[in-house]
Amino acid sequence: MADQWRAQRQELTDATREMYRRGLVGAYSGNTSLRLTGAGDDGLLLVTPTHHPYYRLLPDELVVVDLDGQPVTPGGLKPSSETQLHLEIYRRRDDVQAVVHTHSIYASVAAVVGRDIPALIDEMLLTIGGPVKVSDYAFPGTQALADAAYAALGDRNAALLRNHGVVGVGPDIWEALEVCDLVERLAHIFVLARNFGPRAAAALPDDAIATEMQMFRDRR
Repeated sequence: MADQWRAQRQELTDATREMYRRGLVGAYSGNTSLRLTGAGDDGLLLVTPTHHPYYRLLPDELVVVDLDGQPVTPGGLKPSSETQLHLEIYRRRDDVQAVVHTHSIYASVAAVVGRDIPALIDEMLLTIGGPVKVSDYAFPGTQALADAAYAALGDRNAALLRNHGVVGVGPDIWEALEVCDLVERLAHIFVLARNFGPRAAAALPDDAIATEMQMFRDRR
């Protein structure tokens, strides 16, 4: 089984370790996944295991699950407790091939205070497709959290999970990781800008937002 998806296992392991190296998660927090592609793989997902330190994650420790979240090869490590979050996004977004969930500091601050991150810089619109919305609160690991996350995500590439963290998506695992990294930088900018006053963190002009969101849609 491991040999069948060796390349995907290695890629997800590398991206997950990079997520930890960048400080976007602690050793046991957050999770990553990708769709498995190839003959006979339709409807399968490769996801990080639950409560396993990412600094020593190995490719064979990743878990293959079906679209009900059930391990394809029982007896190994258990899949992430947030597998439902990943599955809900894959079910509803055909364009998404990878999902990254992080607990980075400044983005988590925005999630805790319940503040959307407005369209502050051009890169944000071109990469994420609009402001980063905050979801309603839901208990971790539940279908309610998955539903709330998707409602906040919509057709964009990132959302904040209320009192929780960040979810980012992309056409591959590296782009999903860069989305989460960008959200953390945006949240840092947002928090610092507000030190100059509540109106200091102003969004881009409406015409720029409209133009760049159309560019985002065209890239798809």
